Amino acid sequence: MVDTDLSCALPAPAHPMAKAGYGKRSAPEQSPRGADDFAHLPAREASIAALIDRLPEGAAMSAKALAAAHPRHGQAACLPALRRLSEAGHLRRTREHVVLPDGSRWVTRTYFSRTPRADAWWDAALRGDVPPSGSEPPPSPPPPREEPARRRPARSPAYEALAALCERDPRLTLSAADCEALEALAAEWLDRDASPFRFTRALVAGLPTEVHSARGLLQRRLRDKMPPERHSVPAPPACAPLRIMECTACGTPGRPHHLPGGLCADCDRSGRVAPTPSVHAPTDAAIDARVSEMRRAVQDSAIRAHRAKPGRKADVRAR
Repeated sequence: MVDTDLSCALPAPAHPMAKAGYGKRSAPEQSPRGADDFAHLPAREASIAALIDRLPEGAAMSAKALAAAHPRHGQAACLPALRRLSEAGHLRRTREHVVLPDGSRWVTRTYFSRTPRADAWWDAALRGDVPPSGSEPPPSPPPPREEPARRRPARSPAYEALAALCERDPRLTLSAADCEALEALAAEWLDRDASPFRFTRALVAGLPTEVHSARGLLQRRLRDKMPPERHSVPAPPACAPLRIMECTACGTPGRPHHLPGGLCADCDRSGRVAPTPSVHAPTDAAIDARVSEMRRAVQDSAIRAHRAKPGRKADVRAR
């Protein structure tokens, strides 16, 4: 049974956070969280993916930090698990140029999606485009709502602003026909100055003691006090973020099409075609055996180097 319930693990607030600008980022367009989000992954990868999914934005994403927060798996298990999650479409690492309060710098971020994604989706998402929803089923249409017997027609902001003048001064009470007649002038006013507060203040200030025709008075004031036309300065076009994808395993930067599955050619030893190599992930017992084998090899090498030191034979003969 795949154990993805990490409620007994270290709570998310206690997980170490990365430096400002670094750390975890949630990918856009994700499906709602469910119990079977990572059922397609082996037990180890599913458990680590469930931990990452519950981490806050900006959390540290190194294998050491994840191992400290996971109740069962250590750093030796988290390192290959991150690679498998990248191959399965859940994770990508990038190097981005950001502007922070203390200056601009290149930061490393890890994007995580509980919904597995194809390489093309990640490419679009990391470019800043709105990616197509390829993995989620189309949303079901909402149930039809009963139409009310009578619906009030939608009124423009100009109409509403005119109708609300009587709340500031009863002498400016207008009928529906008056509001419709003055609506075009009021709309032009609000196009030039969109502040309803300044609109009301200009029309209400300095009223005569007696107002015989609110419509005529407001028509004259709307024309005489119309704000000047101002040409708005177009906003500069939004620049795409400077972002380079990195190999999840070794950190080598490259373009997305050179890093299929988030891995460079040297790290992608399996020559996979589909993002399903996580099924062949080594077990924890195999990893522990490999670590023990490497430790014995290091110890044997140190012993041989010690025996081969110059002058050792002379010391033995002297004794």
